[in-house]
Amino acid sequence: MQKRLIAGVIAGLLLTCAFLWAGPEGTDSAGVKPDEYLSNVVTELTKQWPTNRTVNIVCHGHSVPAGYFRTPAVDTFNAYPHLLHRGLNERFPYAVINVIVTAIGGENSESGAKRFHRDVLSLRADVVTIDYALNDRGIGLARAETAWQAMIDQAKAAGVKVILLTSTPDMSAKLGDPADPLNRHAEQIRTLARRNDVALVDSLACFEKRLRAGEPLEGLMSQVNHPNRRGHELVAAELLRWFPGPAR
Repeated sequence: MQKRLIAGVIAGLLLTCAFLWAGPEGTDSAGVKPDEYLSNVVTELTKQWPTNRTVNIVCHGHSVPAGYFRTPAVDTFNAYPHLLHRGLNERFPYAVINVIVTAIGGENSESGAKRFHRDVLSLRADVVTIDYALNDRGIGLARAETAWQAMIDQAKAAGVKVILLTSTPDMSAKLGDPADPLNRHAEQIRTLARRNDVALVDSLACFEKRLRAGEPLEGLMSQVNHPNRRGHELVAAELLRWFPGPAR
C-alpha cells in the first residue's frame, strides 16, 4: 500500500511538472527530447532476466542530493535520489537499478569536478545527475561554468548520459530578481544544457511555478536552503520525465 501511495504521489507531480514544462512537440528547454535522450538506458530498463543488466544512476552534488533536510539531520529516504529510485522501480519492474549518491554536503562544483573521475565514472554510471548551484554562488559564475563543463566533458567522453539540475530554492534569495545569484546560476546551467545537448531538470523553475500557483515556499522547504519531502518530490517528478515507461 505504501509503495503504491508513493508511486501515485510521484506520478501526480510528474504530470503536473510535465504539463508546466513540456515544450513544443515534447522538447524541453535544453532542446533535447525527454522521450529520446535516454532511449538506450530506457531500453536496458525494459529488459527482463536473463538478458537484463544492472543500470547505474549516480546523483552527484551537494547537500540536497546528499539528503540533508534540517541540518545536521539527513533524511535519505525522502530525498530525490531515493524517490527517483522508487519511481523507476515502479515504472520498470523487471529492471535492476542502482541509484548511487556521491554528493557531499557543503561542496561546490570545483570540488565535485576534482573527484568526478574517481567517485563517479569509476562506478560505471549509465546516467549522472549534477546538482551544485546552491553552493556555487560562493565561487561565482565563471569558476562554476568551468567546473560544470569539465564534468560534462568527462561524462560524455565516457559515454555517460548527463542530467543537469538547476538549484532548489533558497528562502533568502530573491527568486523574482533575474540578477539574484541563484537565478544567474540557473540561467548558466540552462545554457550549459543547450550548448552540450544534455538533459535539463529545471528544479528552480518548477518551484517558481508552484509559488505562482499559490503554494507557499515554506510548505516546500525544511529549512532556509533545503527542501522538504514535498520539495524533493517535485525534483524527482522532473527527473522521471527523462525515463519514459513502456507504452501500455
